[in-house]
Amino acid sequence: MSTIQFQLNGAAAAVEADPDQVLLDVLRSQLGVTSPHFGCGDGECGACHVMVDGRAMSSCDMPMWSVAGKDVVTVEGLGTAERPHPLQRALISEQAMQCGYCISGILISASALLQRNPSPTEAEVRTAFDRNLCRCGSHNRVVRAVLRAATEMAAP
Repeated sequence: MSTIQFQLNGAAAAVEADPDQVLLDVLRSQLGVTSPHFGCGDGECGACHVMVDGRAMSSCDMPMWSVAGKDVVTVEGLGTAERPHPLQRALISEQAMQCGYCISGILISASALLQRNPSPTEAEVRTAFDRNLCRCGSHNRVVRAVLRAATEMAAP
């Protein structure tokens, strides 16, 4: 066991963990952060995505040692019920969620995209979701929601 320190949703975090334990387990079991979901366990489905230093990454296969000193953001760090992130508002407006299992990973992928490209094209949004699997079939509404959020975020 080691003490591993990192930033979580804008606040300092320190956990006692095996350096090889995966971030998803620590987030859910030790820190009570439940937005990242276990999907495939192999970094292929996107349900567990978190942002690490601004990049959407799979937390199910990310060892704790790799986040030491880094900035980790989950959906809980994007907005609050009182002040939702523009992406969260747009997803609700576009009715872009069904079962909700994949949506936290999709939100993280979309947020990372908008941080590096505030005015993406539809094709760029679709490409950003290449690593997010959704069985509900709501991708078209999600794409519209991301483009809507981008427009809202760009407005003065």
